[in-house]
Amino acid sequence: MQNKPATTSVQIHNLIEKRWSPRAFDPDKRVSHDDLLALLEAARWAPSSSNDQPWRFVVCDKATDESGWQNALAVVVEKNRLWAKNAPVLILAVAMENFNHNGQPNRWAMYDTGAASVSLCLQATALELIVHQMGGFDAEKAREVFHLPGDCKPMAMIAVGYQADVDVLDDTFKEAELAARSRIALNERFYAGQWGKGIK
Repeated sequence: MQNKPATTSVQIHNLIEKRWSPRAFDPDKRVSHDDLLALLEAARWAPSSSNDQPWRFVVCDKATDESGWQNALAVVVEKNRLWAKNAPVLILAVAMENFNHNGQPNRWAMYDTGAASVSLCLQATALELIVHQMGGFDAEKAREVFHLPGDCKPMAMIAVGYQADVDVLDDTFKEAELAARSRIALNERFYAGQWGKGIK
């Protein structure tokens, strides 16, 4: 198993330090229903504008609904399918574009759906599960196969499962799986009081 804790400039919580996005999923180890519900519960308690909770998650568990899971895998782009085929759970994250309480456009819906997705990822890390979020999927095909309403935006496909040895991966992905994690320096992305003035 590949353990790649973040090399941080200051100490952070170990859940955040441990969280990363492997592609090597164990195809033979299912996610328990209780653990899956815990991931969704963590997402449910994410913050959102006006407590509107604009996220929707279409959960496709291969163990309990293989046809739904096959639909999810079919909307993933071909390159990602090479490794996502081993994930026992695929989840489509969707942002509702209008507020529930007044039907007006919710410009924070995508931001809030991202927050819910991060909460899901951190809960997964706490449960020793792995998660890999994908932008590489066909949103229009997802609308069709999952019968999505018109006033929503498919945001990401999320693979969930248990980590396997890197050898389950096609050679295309092995190098990335084994490479050290990195981030751009803190002061190049986080500013003190004005744009471009790196925080110290």
